[in-house]
Amino acid sequence: MPEPYGQASGANLADILERVLDKGIVIAGDIRINLLDIELLTIKLRLIVASVDKAKEMGIDWWETDPALSSRARRDELTRENAELRERLARLEELEPGRAEKKEAP
Repeated sequence: MPEPYGQASGANLADILERVLDKGIVIAGDIRINLLDIELLTIKLRLIVASVDKAKEMGIDWWETDPALSSRARRDELTRENAELRERLARLEELEPGRAEKKEAP
């Protein structure tokens, strides 16, 4: 007799998900809107579903350098921005050296 609905589907779904993440899957499609043979709009959709390890094997690792997704990338961006601001401040102080000294004096 077949198993009741829902009992084996969890295991099957887990197996399918494991296979998809292990191998990866690509879904691609284009949407074009034309009016009298004039292309008005083109939307290209590309979706890749894969595990992180598989994505890295394929050379996809953009999330590691996105400050919104990676704390290390956020720190690196803040460090770079801090260095740029210090350089700008040093250049401004070189342009007006007496001005910085006047502000420090009581």
